[in-house]
Amino acid sequence: MSPTTERIRSLALAGHAGAGKTTLFEAMLYAGGALNAMGQVERGTTVSDTDPMEKARGHSIDAAVASIERNGYRIHLVDTPGYADFLGPALAALSATDTVAIVVNAANGIEHGTRAMMQHARERGLARILIVNRIDTDGVDLRALVDDLRSEFGNECLPLNLPASKGHAVRDAFFQTRGDTDFSSPGEAHQQLIDQVVEIDDDVMEHYLEAGESALTAAELRGALEHCLRDGHLVPIVFTGARDGIGVNELLELVERILPCPTEVNPPPFRADDGAPFAISAKADGHVVADVFKIVNDPFVGKLGVFRVWQGTVRKDSQLLVDDGRKPFRVGHLFRLKGKDHVEIDEALPGDIVAVAKVDDIHFDAVLHDAVEEGRIHLAPSAFPAPMYGVAVEPAHKGQEQKLSQALAKLTEEDPCFRVEHHKELNETVIYGLSDLHVKLMLERMKARYDVDVVTHPPRIAYRETVGGHAEGHHRHKKQTGGAGQFGEVFLRVEPLERGKGFVFDDDTKGGVIPGQFMPAIEKGVRQALDSGAVAGYPIQDVRVVVYDGKHHPVDSKEVAFVSAGRKAFLDAMSRAQPRVLEPVVDLEVSIPDHYVGDVTGGLASKRAQIMGTDALRGGETMIRARVPLAELVDYPTQLKSMTGGLGRYAMAFSHYDAVPPGIQKKLAEAWKPRAEED
Repeated sequence: MSPTTERIRSLALAGHAGAGKTTLFEAMLYAGGALNAMGQVERGTTVSDTDPMEKARGHSIDAAVASIERNGYRIHLVDTPGYADFLGPALAALSATDTVAIVVNAANGIEHGTRAMMQHARERGLARILIVNRIDTDGVDLRALVDDLRSEFGNECLPLNLPASKGHAVRDAFFQTRGDTDFSSPGEAHQQLIDQVVEIDDDVMEHYLEAGESALTAAELRGALEHCLRDGHLVPIVFTGARDGIGVNELLELVERILPCPTEVNPPPFRADDGAPFAISAKADGHVVADVFKIVNDPFVGKLGVFRVWQGTVRKDSQLLVDDGRKPFRVGHLFRLKGKDHVEIDEALPGDIVAVAKVDDIHFDAVLHDAVEEGRIHLAPSAFPAPMYGVAVEPAHKGQEQKLSQALAKLTEEDPCFRVEHHKELNETVIYGLSDLHVKLMLERMKARYDVDVVTHPPRIAYRETVGGHAEGHHRHKKQTGGAGQFGEVFLRVEPLERGKGFVFDDDTKGGVIPGQFMPAIEKGVRQALDSGAVAGYPIQDVRVVVYDGKHHPVDSKEVAFVSAGRKAFLDAMSRAQPRVLEPVVDLEVSIPDHYVGDVTGGLASKRAQIMGTDALRGGETMIRARVPLAELVDYPTQLKSMTGGLGRYAMAFSHYDAVPPGIQKKLAEAWKPRAEED
């Protein structure tokens, strides 16, 4: 019999790379009866690491989903990547689960990924548990690690069980308090838990203070524990040795007994067409509302959309809408996932994580629903770190432009932190990821899946040109070829505009020296020069052009003559008007551990950066705010990673254009090979 919504649990395994998340994922599936034997990361036989690149590298790149059915419960597990390079799939998984388990390597202790995922889970208001894994490693000091966790994340972090037999067993410290342990004791840990959880409820606290723990019922204690977990007033610490199954059964029991069910969590902020909140409750008989958090483009199966049901029951052959779509799709097949395997099912309840295949309109963060008469339902886009590491790509073989475009579009669907931009003025396609490794693996995936080879190079910088002063220019275009000739003469002046004002063209001629019919031709010639540049071949901006005099011929004057005269008169004026090359400048925010501030600040200073200030962050970090020329940041992701051991992160946004130093302008001008001008 299918479990009710109240007996559904969802848990994301998150944390730093190498903590053992995938092995724990495998051990939980095995202990829960979903596997007949445990796979191994080293052999590439685990349920979650199905991609050839994951098997080759021995670590997760994407989030993987699988489920356990036992004791009348259904537990949805999501294994997430640990490397910051693949943060997108990890954060997407948090939006689909009710609890986040941050896995900590007992030998390595608190690492960057531990802090980052604790912060992300806290910001999303999710219940959190800390799983100390690999407790059977020789020489680990688990007592000291617990002290570190409490110091780092707060006194609400308390052991819910304790290691025993030198890390080869665990003992309960809340429901049953018996047995010897490797440090502390079940009784001592139990008392700490009681003192913490009774604080959440005034009545329970008063009862406890008056009569002691013995007066509290089991229901009161468990209710207080669950309340604290859901409110973040308690972050349980539990211990496992996943490879040998140590503490895994006990972990599954805790998942069933204390983790929140779908009816106890706050759903994402869905909204109606008019912007008003769309009330969601985890009731099986309501309108269907679901959110897609993972897209897989399988060359053989097609597009697969993985989603969390928040309200209503999704049934096979039912009709659903995607976002604002007017045409519903039929749920021809409904799947529960176990890694790459798809198990067909008939229905999905609130809290279930399932998938549909071959729905063209489905996309990441799509809202699936059937609330036609109540209007469409919307969900604000999830927040993800902006991809900043860019590489320009072009097909290695002619004729593959369309194939490249389609492959990049499919990769973009799958990863919310992978972005593709086509820079029209530079005729360049640039892909952006969170790091050089992220981009490299996406290109490897494109080659493996879609057989597209590319050539890469650093993106070109979108320089601009302008003028620094006023000047006049003149050109007479005269051409005689035996028949009707060409004649047009233009006098104009140029002057600078404020930065960001673009281009202004004015006619200040008098007495019809240039008939009005030829003025658009002059402007066309000037605009041609704007596009091709005058100093280093970059577009010209922030300049005003005023045509004040000229001559025409009643027979030989033609548009083509004034186009040429206008362009060359403008270039003549540009050469006299203190021409300048402008470069894009960005606002940069770099977040780093405090002890790297000197190194990072010094590095920025060498990049012509203007330090705008610093801000203290939580967890011993500092944010450096700076304004930096974009050209200086081409290799910055790699440099920052090297400088901070991978602990630094940054974000940037365009600020303004500013003049480059004379030495750089000279190099850019010398590198430009202008085309021969037409006579």
